[in-house]
Amino acid sequence: MRLRNSIILTVLVPLFLILVVFSLVAIKSLEENVRSKLQTEVQIITHAIGTSLGHAMAGATPEPMQETLHSAFSFHRIYGAYVFAPDGEEIYGLGLGEALFEPEDIRAVVEEGELTGDYRQHDGWTYYSALMPLTTPEGEVRGVLQVNRLNTGIENYTGFISLVAGGVFVIGAGGIVFSIWWGFRRHIERPLNRLLEVMARVEGGDRRQRAAVGGPQEYRRLASALNGMLDAMAEKDADIEIRRLNEIALEKRLRKSHKLAELGVLAAGVAHEIGAPLTVINGQAQRLARREVIGDDERARLGRIRSEVERIVEIVRQLMELGRRHNVEKEWLALDELAASAVALVEEALERRGMRLELDLPDPPPRLLANGQQLTQVLTNLLVNATQAETVRRIRLQARQEESRLHLWFEDDGPGIAEADKARVFDPFFTTKPVGQGSGLGLSMVHRIINDHGGTIGVFDSALGGAGFEIVLPLDDRLQDETASHDTDPRGRTT
Repeated sequence: MRLRNSIILTVLVPLFLILVVFSLVAIKSLEENVRSKLQTEVQIITHAIGTSLGHAMAGATPEPMQETLHSAFSFHRIYGAYVFAPDGEEIYGLGLGEALFEPEDIRAVVEEGELTGDYRQHDGWTYYSALMPLTTPEGEVRGVLQVNRLNTGIENYTGFISLVAGGVFVIGAGGIVFSIWWGFRRHIERPLNRLLEVMARVEGGDRRQRAAVGGPQEYRRLASALNGMLDAMAEKDADIEIRRLNEIALEKRLRKSHKLAELGVLAAGVAHEIGAPLTVINGQAQRLARREVIGDDERARLGRIRSEVERIVEIVRQLMELGRRHNVEKEWLALDELAASAVALVEEALERRGMRLELDLPDPPPRLLANGQQLTQVLTNLLVNATQAETVRRIRLQARQEESRLHLWFEDDGPGIAEADKARVFDPFFTTKPVGQGSGLGLSMVHRIINDHGGTIGVFDSALGGAGFEIVLPLDDRLQDETASHDTDPRGRTT
């Protein structure tokens, strides 16, 4: 059952029933009081006139009796007065209501010897008539006095008043019920429906829905409480989502660390097994190159052998570096000095290919606690990658400090990185360069150094049209553990 119907049935209906009973009792009491007053007045008048008539009937002439009957009409609303003989025959009378009683009624009054009264109707009029035995001073009954009073006052309208009161009550009750129904619908049901709609939408998955705070104070408090609950749920959901992403990121980091550790073990074994043969090959090639009996072509081929051997040794060394986490020795460094050191190492390549490097660093430059050599290697590797792309003519390095973190962006206007390759760009040995032009370990080394510093690195599509890398580094060791727990950058880019 709906709330408004329950209120009507449990509150209004009993209240209306009580009012109906009370009204009926009040009207009935009014009617009885009016009737009692009417009867009392008529009986008093009848008794007063009857006493005079008793003495008048003891005389020999009828004039005193006639005068006494005429005096009865001086009273309010007395419309008839008659004197009857003990056998019921009329002796003398004036006014209305002569035939209200039968002779038998007159004789019964004579026999009883007491004043009586009754309501009678005649010619569409209602009278209250009092009958009183007329006795002489000696106690002899000479006749019966009938006094008629016409119901022309409020006693004549008590029934009508009851009907009017009933009608007014019905109309008033209907108006009260309608007012309560309308007020309930406007001030209770509609706000509740709005709250229910918001809750239904939230249940359907739209967690952004919020209730409008308005209306009566109770609903404003209820809407505010609902919004607070939804905000708390949203915060909890966001916290759960962050924790889930952190767990996924941590799992990825663990898998990657495990893979790099295995790779380091493999590289250590390979270095141990091929170290001696490579040393022999390099030494023999060097000895052969010193002989004067060989030509320039053979000496160049021996030089190529030695360079490839050195390349193999460097690859194995890099693999061994990737396979373990280093205890980084840090010091306070200025960002502009790190950038200047990296640019100096690639300046010749930039000039040779006619590339433009744009630096956008904060002023004053921020200082961070880091290993200068390793961060310089990071900046250098990213710049070298850009200079090795065929169509790159513009490189941009931006930096911004946000609270206690440093954000670095490397962008170029080259061909960019394919969407399918973004997830693998930091994997060891992954490269898009032709065979022999890259080992695929440069970005892996960058990723390892950034991780060692408690930061993150991500890939995105640059606004210049090419590839973009974003690095987030903590400026202080106090934030390193917090930053290192994320394997995605704040913008959700792949790391």
